Amino acid sequence: MDSPDNTLYFAAALRQVEQTHADAGLMIRAGAAAAEWAMELLAPRPAPVLVLAGPGNNGGDALEMASLLRTRDIPVEVVFRGQLEQLPVDAAQAHHHFLAEGGRLLEAIPPATAWGLIVDGLFGIGLNRPLEGHYAELVQAANILARHLHCPLLALDCPSGLDADSGFCHGPTINASHTLTFLGGKPGLYTAEGPDHCGLIRVHDLGLGYPLDTPPNGRLVSRESFAQYLKPRRHNSHKGSHGSIGVIGGAHSMLGAPLLAGRAALKLGAGRVFLGLLDPQAPGVDFAQPELMLRKPEGIFDAELSALACGPGLGRSVHAAELLERALATELPLVLDADALNILAFEEALQTVTRRRPAPVLLTPHPAEAARLLDLQAVDIQQDRIHMALELARRYRAWVALKGCGTVIADPEGRWWINTTGNPGLASAGSGDVLTGFLTALLGQGWPPCEALLAACHLHGQAADDLVVAGIGPVGLCAGELADAARSRYNRWLGNLR
Repeated sequence: MDSPDNTLYFAAALRQVEQTHADAGLMIRAGAAAAEWAMELLAPRPAPVLVLAGPGNNGGDALEMASLLRTRDIPVEVVFRGQLEQLPVDAAQAHHHFLAEGGRLLEAIPPATAWGLIVDGLFGIGLNRPLEGHYAELVQAANILARHLHCPLLALDCPSGLDADSGFCHGPTINASHTLTFLGGKPGLYTAEGPDHCGLIRVHDLGLGYPLDTPPNGRLVSRESFAQYLKPRRHNSHKGSHGSIGVIGGAHSMLGAPLLAGRAALKLGAGRVFLGLLDPQAPGVDFAQPELMLRKPEGIFDAELSALACGPGLGRSVHAAELLERALATELPLVLDADALNILAFEEALQTVTRRRPAPVLLTPHPAEAARLLDLQAVDIQQDRIHMALELARRYRAWVALKGCGTVIADPEGRWWINTTGNPGLASAGSGDVLTGFLTALLGQGWPPCEALLAACHLHGQAADDLVVAGIGPVGLCAGELADAARSRYNRWLGNLR
């Protein structure tokens, strides 16, 4: 069920909600919500608060908050350099109220003050260009002060400088420790640069409740996104009940990739796992995981499989391209990763086959691979991750996980999600191969492509988070450690259903 905590809206959709409820006093409600969190952040000993107010409605929210803090005997200084006569109506009223109650507006930050809290009310979701001049200086000063004083920096709605739709930074950007966002979540808070600038995020519905008048544009991934497929196993089952999956890859010097994927698939419950290894010198057994069945790559197509992955350590040889073509010709749910994506990017004939394929295709590119698939640059991908994931899903008629900070998941119907589990420990070699193993294992056990992708990404990140809690990482976290952590977490999920 939709709630303020899992729905995501682009700025244009939220402006429509604001217009619909123009008479509901949303600015006053936003100010009250901000004041409540400010009091929490100031506890137990209130200290002076510095408020940076911008020339629009975000500044109005900040002024409403400042007025309420003053009624609670909190010293507040507001920095505002704008034209009062040019303010929107509600913001102008907030300024008038603040001044009428004895507040003052300063043009610069007062020196040598031990601020207990800094509030960013400069631009919120209304900015889609680089900050310059006075405002850029204010952002940089606020960041330095918060770091020097070790005080919280609370952003209202969205840290100034951050694109609320994409998570792209338009130059100097507030480094908030806390972000209070209104009405619904904004995708840019959760992907790309957003998580590094937002800190702890709270969503406040301003009393409108849910659902809002405007349907959400996207959602955050949670366990509820795929809960209907989390089913305890029947006692009366056997290995064939849990799927047989294949992984094609492992060219010379890249055997580790399919081994990681295969081990991960086993530990997420695949009944049987076959690895088709390209390296002529590949071993016949994995002594660390002897349950894996190692074959020549062509032998994979003779096995009775329920799902197939192609790409980990595949290389870009003619042989690799031929194997990808054979994989696409199967009627199995197919995961393409790593070099399978790189080959696909430059083979138009295979792209056509991919689009026309009746069985599901799932793509798991990182930004550089996505750029090749769309004939763009990686920076283009990172500046608009959501729409790039949607374009990949549309162009290849596939289910897509655009990996990175705040992995974006998109389906061919135009739906999208952002996954918020995970940490920098996943930025290590082999992490994507483990994700491929998780995903293929779920597909092999009969999960639909969308829910399999949501669950695999969420679990992959949750395993990394669990390892960090246990003191393993994020620095030095190795991909091979994820599978055991994911197995433990997945079984806890299942145990909660009994």
